[in-house]
Amino acid sequence: MFGSLGDIFRLPDLKRRILFTIFILFIFRLGAYIPSPGVDRAALSSLFASGGGIMDFLNLFSGGALSRFGIFSLGVAPYINSSIVMQLLVVIFPSLEKLQKDSADGHKKITQWTRYGAVLFAVVQAIGMTAWLGGLGIMQGGFLDWLLVIITLVAGSVAVMWLGEELTDHGIGNGISLLIFAGIVARIPEAILQTWSMVRLGSLSVIGLLIGLVLMVVVVAGCIYLQEGQRRLPVQYAKRVVGNKIYGGQSTFIPLKVNQSGVIPIIFASSLLIFPYTIANYFSDSSVGRFFSSVFAPNSVVYLILYVALIIFFSYFYTAVVFNPSDIANNMKKYGGFILGIRPGQPTADYMTRVMERITLGGAVFLAIIALIPNVMSSILRINSFYFGGTAVLIVVGVAMDTINQIEAQLLMRHYDGIIRKSGGGKGLLRG
Repeated sequence: MFGSLGDIFRLPDLKRRILFTIFILFIFRLGAYIPSPGVDRAALSSLFASGGGIMDFLNLFSGGALSRFGIFSLGVAPYINSSIVMQLLVVIFPSLEKLQKDSADGHKKITQWTRYGAVLFAVVQAIGMTAWLGGLGIMQGGFLDWLLVIITLVAGSVAVMWLGEELTDHGIGNGISLLIFAGIVARIPEAILQTWSMVRLGSLSVIGLLIGLVLMVVVVAGCIYLQEGQRRLPVQYAKRVVGNKIYGGQSTFIPLKVNQSGVIPIIFASSLLIFPYTIANYFSDSSVGRFFSSVFAPNSVVYLILYVALIIFFSYFYTAVVFNPSDIANNMKKYGGFILGIRPGQPTADYMTRVMERITLGGAVFLAIIALIPNVMSSILRINSFYFGGTAVLIVVGVAMDTINQIEAQLLMRHYDGIIRKSGGGKGLLRG
């Protein structure tokens, strides 16, 4: 493994991409510590000390910048929300779907509209956040001071969006996911110190800590198991004679991932459920506002039910977006490939669709169980397990494995050994 890590820095292009990724992540973390003007820091610290789960969720997507009200306080949330809306519109309107698939220019237009939507979401969220903090007495100054804060937050959100896109284009891995990953990892040392302080003060027992550590190990193992799980469909290619040469005749397989959508369902579900609770807090003085605030609180029954439902929905939705069985079936038929016992063409596409629907349901349910573990740990052990819980760990594990796989693909493409040594047969939740 260490020899493979040394190979990374022997490839100029891969070395440049990794160094560029590190530099962008440094800029992102630096922005989290640059404060916005006009905020009472002491009052803000008290708010986050008693904020609970929703404040942790908001803080997750900003990489901890929200707790300091830094210039990157909005984080990647506006861009994620805009991406959700745009992907839904692409599915709803066939003209947008055709525009996205037909040409590179169409894809660029969809990306450009997503950016415009991110700016719009950033403006709305910046105004709402400023008004909310102003109502709590945390925001200082008059109208012009508030306007300056709003402009600063929107500019910071646009900068984060640009950093994420630059990471995707010139670095390693998915840029937006890497920014969320960096924010979570950067906060882990703080969480460890807080947990240790709770043990020393007696608010958390040693047995409770050991149970929490065991659950964390189980979550990490479950996340890896889920990310690597796949169903392998055996494919046989018929022999073809072209001139004096014989092509085909070999057996292979199509790997269908159990968790085709990765961490996207959890990120999307968390982003959407932030809004009802946040908006309800703006009207916390009224009985209606207090009612909706309690209904959509992170540990409420309604919240948990919606959370699970949205995770399952986005698992199916994103799988349908990235996985096209008709294209795979047509390509197989074109080159003489067929799944054993299934006729080529549309029957093959229908078969793959049925298999994908079944394994996606299992993957989505398992994903939801992992995501709910923080709530279970918080209720049973009475500790704030958000830093180590299913949502954060799944994002960290998923992004880390995706990044490692991309680095390994670069190494294998240049005839180097990969980082991860794999032996024996395939691994996963399901095997073909």
